[in-house]
Amino acid sequence: MHVVVAGSHGLIGSALVEHLATRGHRVRRLVRRAPATSREIGWDPDRGRLDAEELRAADAVVNLGGAGLGDRRWTPAYRATILRSRTTPTALLARTLARLDDRPRVLLQGSAVGFYGDRGDEVLTEASEPGEGFLVDVVRAWEGAARPAQDAGVRVAHLRTGIVMSRSGGSFGRLLPLLRLGVGGPLGDGSAVWAWITLEDQVRAIEHLLTADVHGAVNLTGPSPARVGDVVGAVARALRRPAVVRVPRVALRLALGEFADD
Repeated sequence: MHVVVAGSHGLIGSALVEHLATRGHRVRRLVRRAPATSREIGWDPDRGRLDAEELRAADAVVNLGGAGLGDRRWTPAYRATILRSRTTPTALLARTLARLDDRPRVLLQGSAVGFYGDRGDEVLTEASEPGEGFLVDVVRAWEGAARPAQDAGVRVAHLRTGIVMSRSGGSFGRLLPLLRLGVGGPLGDGSAVWAWITLEDQVRAIEHLLTADVHGAVNLTGPSPARVGDVVGAVARALRRPAVVRVPRVALRLALGEFADD
């Protein structure tokens, strides 16, 4: 398949591009600069610039872009950045696909299990109602921005992703240095539930959805969500480090930013 990927330099995007290339797919990256090779397509979401002709030959578009949730404190300005960095590029891609007669058949759209909010032990499926809070509002707007493509007949799947387990980066990757230092005890009271997925499974799930007859919300998580305390304890044991010292709030905030409190 010919696949165009936005957000291709993030944790998931870079792993996806490498995986698809090894599987024989033709992959082109959307980049916010002048393209350096034929495997890149220049665009400027903030100015609404994207050459529709560059997408015409593609079979699918995967959109994974967005400002990092744990990169900075969630000031009002950064909250606006989190929202805008997701909705603006998504809306541009959706409008562009909708205008094409001979368009890509598939849009796999980044999303998050943050759609459901903090629901404790409640069993959640793709049919569950949204929760409440800032991240819920972001995800609803993010998914809604893809509607023009859906209305035009493109198969749109929203990749509601959980916490991605990878030592390479992401929120989990930022926790590993704390665990190696032996401050791998409870985060908060340890009872919060993490819907998690490994990076390898995330990438393979996206590849599967390129051709699977699936549309709408898709929860990309492992089959068994786990309590934070259990996850941290298991990783600490694998690292042969103690898991009894509570992670200091200041250290957790440095690792995860405002995301640690949400």
